Amino acid sequence: MLGGQLRRMREQAGISRADAGWQIRASESKVSRMELGRVGFKERDVSDLLELYGMADDEERFRLMELARAANNPGWWSRYGDVMPSWFTNYVGLEVAATLIRTYEVMFVPGLLQTEEYARAVVQLGKSYLPSAEVDQRVALRVTRQQILTRPNPARLWVVIDESVLHRPVGGEDVLRAQIEHLLKWAAQPNITLQVMPFSSIGYPGAGGAFSILRFPEGDLPDVVYIEHAASALYLDKLDEVDEYVAIMEGLTIAAAPVSATEGLLKEALARMD
Repeated sequence: MLGGQLRRMREQAGISRADAGWQIRASESKVSRMELGRVGFKERDVSDLLELYGMADDEERFRLMELARAANNPGWWSRYGDVMPSWFTNYVGLEVAATLIRTYEVMFVPGLLQTEEYARAVVQLGKSYLPSAEVDQRVALRVTRQQILTRPNPARLWVVIDESVLHRPVGGEDVLRAQIEHLLKWAAQPNITLQVMPFSSIGYPGAGGAFSILRFPEGDLPDVVYIEHAASALYLDKLDEVDEYVAIMEGLTIAAAPVSATEGLLKEALARMD
């Protein structure tokens, strides 16, 4: 979040990354990594950049410096660093800070709603070579992430899943049955909205694969679109890009079965397995 704000301030001030790097006695590449959240933040560097960008608001300067200090304090997820790639570490930090997460999923139940057994099956898909200890860590990370939905001030989660997810026997039929029963419980929570895109719907043009949109409590922070690939991830926060995905997400919620139909669709999926 801090990196994105520094980038926007630099662009508004009409300052190049090279000039910003000169200000903090670093390279243009380091400024780029700072803005992408791929390196830590030295308080002196942030202070010097704020000076260069003309930050005159003392309260805003204090807030940004607090963000710099917080960014250097490892979160709970740092203990999973051995099994978590750096590009996903950034996402978990954003997820913890988000107040609203909207997700579209076409292959699996989203990680925030997975049972431990379902998560284990997903982690092991195509990776049977992984040591059991590493599998345990990956599953523990996925389950621990779910605490954002049950904390005192829980995040809101709005999920649209393709109906095929309810047919795909990840982990076997018993694991899938338990997962669908788990979804019934999650869908009853006031901060969680779950919709199913039925086979009878053509969906929404341009939706493509899975993605998430994260929104944050600070009004000046833009939404972030997260798109995960096999060995990397894409983070989008430019207004036109985010707006396009917001429109797609809204289209998906309209094309999907209404929220009132979710319980019935989940129970139908369970009935098919009996």
